[in-house]
Amino acid sequence: MPLTIEVNDEVRCRRINRARLKKAARLVLKDAGLQSCELSIAVVGDERMHELNRQFLGHDYPTDVLSFLLGSDPEQKSLEGEIIVSSDYAAREAARFGWPADDELLLYVIHGCLHLVGHDDKSPVTKRAMRQAEARYLALFDLEHRFDD
Repeated sequence: MPLTIEVNDEVRCRRINRARLKKAARLVLKDAGLQSCELSIAVVGDERMHELNRQFLGHDYPTDVLSFLLGSDPEQKSLEGEIIVSSDYAAREAARFGWPADDELLLYVIHGCLHLVGHDDKSPVTKRAMRQAEARYLALFDLEHRFDD
């Protein structure tokens, strides 16, 4: 599958395992049946995430992940998208759940990719399905996450 994934670390203060983030994205996108994809993954801090959240969603706070579907063609089975994850948010949540921040970032990339391919977490039923998908992809990396909800 022609898949272009670019990972940009705007924070540059944490060691990011780019290959692992790309692998996770590739797994989700391939399982969705995509034949081609261009995906950008940006790792930012809370300040930048707060700005983006305010600009695009009208929320006045930082969040863990934002995903933007920039284009898709179901007939061509192609997708273009962007995922933005906060390393600051990941560090806080990782401490809370007792696992490395890198694993939390991996979860955010999986979550963002799932949104891009059509999953949502707006209702209890769809949220449960999304959590199950996240758990399945995390298991491929020998990880298990305890979700609050």
